Amino acid sequence: MASTASADVKLGSMRRPLRLRQANRQDVVPVPARLEDLIPQDHLARLIWEVVEQLDLSAFNAHIKVCEGEPGAPAVDPQILITLWLYAITQGVSSAREIDGLRVAHIAYMWICGGVCLNYHTISDFRTDYEEELDELMTQVVKQLDAAGLVELSTQGQDGMRVRASAGAASYRRQPTLEKALEQAQSREAEVEQVGQAESDQRTARQKAAQKRAVRERVARLEGALEEMPAARAAKKPDERDKARVSSTDPEARVMKMPDGGYRPAYNWQFSVELSNFVITGVDVVNIGSDKAQMEPMVKQVVERTGQLPENWLIDGGFVKFTAIEALDVLGVAVFGPVPEPRSEKRDRYAPSPTDS
Repeated sequence: MASTASADVKLGSMRRPLRLRQANRQDVVPVPARLEDLIPQDHLARLIWEVVEQLDLSAFNAHIKVCEGEPGAPAVDPQILITLWLYAITQGVSSAREIDGLRVAHIAYMWICGGVCLNYHTISDFRTDYEEELDELMTQVVKQLDAAGLVELSTQGQDGMRVRASAGAASYRRQPTLEKALEQAQSREAEVEQVGQAESDQRTARQKAAQKRAVRERVARLEGALEEMPAARAAKKPDERDKARVSSTDPEARVMKMPDGGYRPAYNWQFSVELSNFVITGVDVVNIGSDKAQMEPMVKQVVERTGQLPENWLIDGGFVKFTAIEALDVLGVAVFGPVPEPRSEKRDRYAPSPTDS
């Protein structure tokens, strides 16, 4: 709605205020348009929707408890949330909060939602609550591409990348400090629960729930940190295990060497890709900074997804480990990777050593 503003104008010896209808682009106004007409027929959002429509979503629907003729609010169609995430990822968007903003500001996201009201928590929780179902969905897509002859699974490559974790260096604590922090967090949780039940508490139900969720998540993170402590100790040398530290905000993250040479909390993301059309056939995330032990598990994952054993497997120098190469050779997989540089400059890099298989 246009706003009204006053302005003074001099008419002879008098000044009279003028009332003007000025543009106010902060108002929300109804736009007469069909959602179906907002994007062209060949738009990527339509293509992703059609692909998802052909997939088996029964695993997602199995979690929905609301049925026709029964009480309860209708659930959001899983096809909407799957398409929303897939389209967002193709556009370089991986944040649930950012998607939540785009669904009311971007035409393609509006079309995907189709008038269904969502919020940040619904979008975010879907990705975390349906982890196994989304993983199986990836397997369905790869198998459909294979059946259509759009992938060549005989030759594949693997690579890894370090991704910065959502943890600061200052969040790493030893076990005694974590135990003390957990005790304090549990006391705080009990205090919040008691205050929330008091009649004098004037906060809304939403505010109470938000505070409870915050303290509950704090307790869960600290409990997770203590559960990760044995693994962190095992990765240390025997005389340094008492110095093991775990992040109180991102327990599974480990300090790794990054591409720029620095050391920061991170995860090691692993990908396998078929090399004809560069379709991802396997994904894994580990908290081990080295790639040397990641080749064999990835090959097994690809076999589980595709039902086929690759004939050729390409790797870079970070994956070269003789025992892993030998294990894949027994299966019939030929591994192609660079020959490691010897520690001694006098030794021929390509000459087989007496202990080589």
